Amino acid sequence: FLNSICFSMIQYLPCHLVRNLFYSLPRSHGKSFAHRSELKQAKRIVVKLGSAVVTRDECGLALGRLASIVEQVAMLQNQGREMMIVTSGAVAFGKQRLRHEILLSQSVRQALHSGQNRLKDMAIPVLEARACAAAGQSGLMALYEAMFTQYSTCTAQILVTNLDFHDEQKRRNLNSTLHELLRMNIVPIINTNDAVVAPTVPNSDLQGVNVISIKDNDSLAARLAVEMKADLLIALSDVEGLYNSPPGTDNSKLIDIFYPGDQQSITYGTKSRLGLGGMEAKVKAALWALQGGTSVVIANGTHPKVTGHVITDIVEGKKVGTFFSEVKPAGPTVEQQAEMARHAGRTLAFLHPDQRGEIICRLAELLTETKDEILSANKRDMELALINRLSLSSAKLNSLAIGLRQLSVSSKDSVGRVLRRTRVANNLELEQITVPIGVLLVIFESRPDCLPQVSALAIASGNALLLKGGKEASNTNKILHQLTQEALSMHGVADAIQLVSTREEVEDLCRLDKLIDLIIPRGSSELVRDIQTAAKGIPVLGHSEGICHVYIDSEASIDKAISVVRDSKCDYPAACNAMETLLIHKDFLRTPMFDQIIDTLRADHVKIHAGPQFASYLTFSPSEVKSLRTEYGDLECCIEVVDSMQDAVDHIHKYGSAHTDVIITENEERAEQFLQQVDSACVFWNASSRFADGYRFGLGAEVGISTARIHARGPVGLEGLLTTKWVLRGDGHTVADFSEQGSMKYLHENIPVPQGSFN
Repeated sequence: FLNSICFSMIQYLPCHLVRNLFYSLPRSHGKSFAHRSELKQAKRIVVKLGSAVVTRDECGLALGRLASIVEQVAMLQNQGREMMIVTSGAVAFGKQRLRHEILLSQSVRQALHSGQNRLKDMAIPVLEARACAAAGQSGLMALYEAMFTQYSTCTAQILVTNLDFHDEQKRRNLNSTLHELLRMNIVPIINTNDAVVAPTVPNSDLQGVNVISIKDNDSLAARLAVEMKADLLIALSDVEGLYNSPPGTDNSKLIDIFYPGDQQSITYGTKSRLGLGGMEAKVKAALWALQGGTSVVIANGTHPKVTGHVITDIVEGKKVGTFFSEVKPAGPTVEQQAEMARHAGRTLAFLHPDQRGEIICRLAELLTETKDEILSANKRDMELALINRLSLSSAKLNSLAIGLRQLSVSSKDSVGRVLRRTRVANNLELEQITVPIGVLLVIFESRPDCLPQVSALAIASGNALLLKGGKEASNTNKILHQLTQEALSMHGVADAIQLVSTREEVEDLCRLDKLIDLIIPRGSSELVRDIQTAAKGIPVLGHSEGICHVYIDSEASIDKAISVVRDSKCDYPAACNAMETLLIHKDFLRTPMFDQIIDTLRADHVKIHAGPQFASYLTFSPSEVKSLRTEYGDLECCIEVVDSMQDAVDHIHKYGSAHTDVIITENEERAEQFLQQVDSACVFWNASSRFADGYRFGLGAEVGISTARIHARGPVGLEGLLTTKWVLRGDGHTVADFSEQGSMKYLHENIPVPQGSFN
């Protein structure tokens, strides 16, 4: 309540007072940020706009891009940050204006001299850059001012040359002016004074922290950022960031984080056709700024899909462009981990099924042999996080080991299994065989027991695996991953399963569509929804909600109903397969059976909400439910009344999430109708919804429960982590052989596949 009052008051305060509220203790300058996640702390930010960002082509401005950039800068300014813009574009804008004036002037003169309306071809003279800058600078500034005015933000223009930084008095004047503008919540728009600056000549561009030659806007932005002790410099150009070789060439890769000393690993391409400097100039300027204590990100400011939020994404710490850091992590990047996993995963998939089974059995042995170390690590996590879901026990580790041994047996009939075999023609046979999906990313929250389960399934199915666990279980996850790699090493494939321990945000992992083939979230419905939203180009296997129903039919057994309902709701109410809505046939209202069910739920402290129909039957009812699509995840449930089994089915289809739904009845025919009609991943008769689990289904383990209608549904075990490929064996056959004029005909004869047959 107090927070809401404070924020209500804040919205009426002047911007400079809001800034002081949020940034009363400025960050001490002198050391750049070590990680992207720290960029959220940036108070003073310089945004450099390259020529390719500001201009549409060789002349003319990209108004849409500029408008988006202005909106982002204004938003950050109004949050209380101090924003500065180093802009290009004056020459291009001036060239556009001067060309227009020259054409207009020539057309008038030509019309006067010729007396004809038809104009001859007119040659446009080569325009001098300084004249273009002089003509374009005022128009460019007027445009910025008009755009920022829409966000109640003031701007000021500052034109600089080398002398303004190298002459001590001019440098102090510039510094004082900029600080005063920032104090007044004004956005300075800075540009080189190209109308008077001398043409650039080769010189010693970088001469330590105190001296840098201002010969383009990259060096200007770097010099300005260090001079003003900026926390962050965002350099926007027409490339995604820094590549290890020219973008577009074979094997060129975008560099996520660049460290001083890595210059030797970079092959630079040609410079932009619009700007004065190329990527090499940008990197030199960025490293110079980094040395002066300013963090730097080089990113694309022209990409239509990301331009609208590239600046704010960078400030929020998202994985955009190339981040320059002085702190090099000890381990590999997540991209390198994915590459390592893919390479080792291909070897894993090629192992004999018995060898993969041996790895899983060895992991099961290690879980029991090192039980004390695992429980000790788990105890440290529990003491720090105080979350019950983290807890492991001897019994749980023993159950895990039993499940893994079950899985090791079933894994011998997985990768390379022949599903069908067809004789297409004489000496031309076709097979469909099972193969691994590729690289899996499994994101799981608190439960560390997920790690060995998912690892064993990946091993059994021959898939590479990236694991991203919650930081609250880091000690337990670390030792469990070490044991997994120890088991994998017995056949030389330790790198096939990687634990992502860097500060990678989940949203950033979901963008690695060239490295990851399937994402499997294990956790809350909120986590699953967030990942499904973030994963633009990668399939996600999971369910967004677990709204499970239990329907008590008019011919239900009272004992079975009480037992199933109690277990479905109370055994583990936070699970996705727990009952959330109890549907009751209207004939049971006001009967002893109904009273017994209510008493049972209340005895277990279950809070009951009434559905609309149920509420209409009662004079004094429980609180009416706000939504029939609620997943409570706690000792709460909704009770609703239906007129028939068909009404129950219709209700489930309308409000359910296709997870798990149950009928309790002694009428076998009605039960079969329910089982056939309900279109959910799991449909049960006279059994608790809590049976929807891979271990309980005999899969050994599960990576999750899927409510999707393609690929895998329900508890996803080994089979759900396999896909197929087609193998054709011929003898020089060509499609032309089967044309009307060809000598061959298709047969398409099915060939029996022996059980357990492997390719």
